Amino acid sequence: MFTGIITDIGTIDHVEQRGDLHARIRCGYDMASVAIGASIACSGACLTVTSKGDDWFTVDISAETVSKTSAGQWVQGTRLNLERALKIGDELGGHIVTGHVDGMGIVAAREAEGDSIRFTISAPQALAPYIAAKGSITVEGVSLTVNSHADQADGSVHFGLNIIPHTWQMTTLGDLQVGDPVNLEIDVLARYLMRMNEAKSLSM
Repeated sequence: MFTGIITDIGTIDHVEQRGDLHARIRCGYDMASVAIGASIACSGACLTVTSKGDDWFTVDISAETVSKTSAGQWVQGTRLNLERALKIGDELGGHIVTGHVDGMGIVAAREAEGDSIRFTISAPQALAPYIAAKGSITVEGVSLTVNSHADQADGSVHFGLNIIPHTWQMTTLGDLQVGDPVNLEIDVLARYLMRMNEAKSLSM
């Protein structure tokens, strides 16, 4: 489990296709405190540490993960929002995040709003019913509050986010431009509601 509060920005410095995609990620963590087998969320995707050095760790990225995350994310030079797994007693500063990406969104608009950046994200029809104003959502691994939502004629939804200076300085969100893909994870309660609705429709 994670909270969506980013604690470091890592950079992929090596990628190799083996049975799965294998990547080495440079980071600022004290790797002596990170165990082999530990989970680290990488821009919203929960991955397992397979080896490590003083300032790097490696992960294996399955074809399923590649298919569910941003196109072009797993290439050399990509910057990733990193978060280590939640420990008992840690402050829950964001919301409960599983590190399982539910779908892809697209940055539909970006504009300055005071010192903040206001983004409009387009989310697919499959996720639209589970995105609500004042609800929580994870974008690129970052816990955020949905400010507004507008359903679209094609079934998709546009939702608004305000990114304060601290957030865009401490994450990769400030790099996002119109047309960029983003990893989305809906709130865990909405995820279970989604499954309950699916099961209900099958029983009817």
